[in-house]
Amino acid sequence: MLMTVSLLDFFIETRKHSEAICEPLEIEDYVVQPVVDVSPPKWHLGHTTWFFEEFILKPYASNYKVFDVDFSFVFNSYYETVGKRVVRADRGNLSRPSVKKVYEYRDYVTEGIKSLFESDQSKELQDLLEIGIHHEKQHQELLLTDIKFILGNNPLLPVYSKTIAEHPIETYQQDWVSVDEGVYDIGHGSSGFCYDNELGRHKVYLHSYQISNKLVTNREFLEFVSDRGYARFELWHAEGWDWVNQNQISAPLYWHPVEGEWYHYSFSGLQKVPLDAPITHISYYEAFAYAQWKGLRLPTEFEWEVAAPYFPWGKRWEWTESAYLPYPNYQKADGALGEYNGKFMVNQKVLRGASIATPSHHTRPTYRNFFQPSLRWQFTGLRLAQ
Repeated sequence: MLMTVSLLDFFIETRKHSEAICEPLEIEDYVVQPVVDVSPPKWHLGHTTWFFEEFILKPYASNYKVFDVDFSFVFNSYYETVGKRVVRADRGNLSRPSVKKVYEYRDYVTEGIKSLFESDQSKELQDLLEIGIHHEKQHQELLLTDIKFILGNNPLLPVYSKTIAEHPIETYQQDWVSVDEGVYDIGHGSSGFCYDNELGRHKVYLHSYQISNKLVTNREFLEFVSDRGYARFELWHAEGWDWVNQNQISAPLYWHPVEGEWYHYSFSGLQKVPLDAPITHISYYEAFAYAQWKGLRLPTEFEWEVAAPYFPWGKRWEWTESAYLPYPNYQKADGALGEYNGKFMVNQKVLRGASIATPSHHTRPTYRNFFQPSLRWQFTGLRLAQ
């Protein structure tokens, strides 16, 4: 019972946090979708709610009445098992349902979950609720970064918040963490929550290596920019070089040259680039090219995990040199929840750590994030290895 009460409190806290993220928005902001990778805030609020309705309330709550029969079509993301859905690129066309109705939907489902857990506290339901909570936390991170992209592509570059510590500075001295050659355990091994892609725990052999205790800073990355790093083909993968030229990339996302100085869009609006803060909003291609320019490399995800106890992390999602692949004996869940991670294990790179957009109680050293190598709207950075 105590576990259920605690889990239910965790659920309620999580639901409130999503809405707190949206509090600074104007009503017009809720439906904007500048590019296919960015979803409107209204959609995130509805989708995370649909997840609880679809996977918990519909199958487990007796006599449950669906809030709106059209909402599964509107707010399903990629679950083929569940049925048809709005094409991802069309989420910005959803002027209806209204924001008001989406918030009513959230209240309805939240109350439904609370009522269900007053009568049913089975381990199966607790496990489903826990994954639903962490699913919403994943979307809170996406929600915050999507909001930044939406406002950062508004010609007025409006302020979202002046209180977010978006650019924390690592004030300690740069040093190299040395790791000996050997066989190490990788993957989630405790009783706490994890995703299926962190299982199963297995051994890997690593050669001796060193990894930086600090992230690469804006000041350091600016040296790469100033040395024509974006114009030197020898530093880039062929695919990355095509990406640079096709998209006319010459600096990290949100950077703007203003009267001979570099500014960037932040949650506080247009500001001078904070030179001593960790670089952010770069693609894997840019991270790789910078490492080449330095004569160093990115760590593999296994090197990162083994060394993680020996340096601070969590300010930026960190690109690694690892492809996103299943661990040995990986098993995806049955049914729709089996589509959660396994179907994406192709053509993506692993990121490790967390970022300033990651909500509390949602990350661990074994957490495996993953994105296509060209994407950079998340708070992505890099840590060097050799």
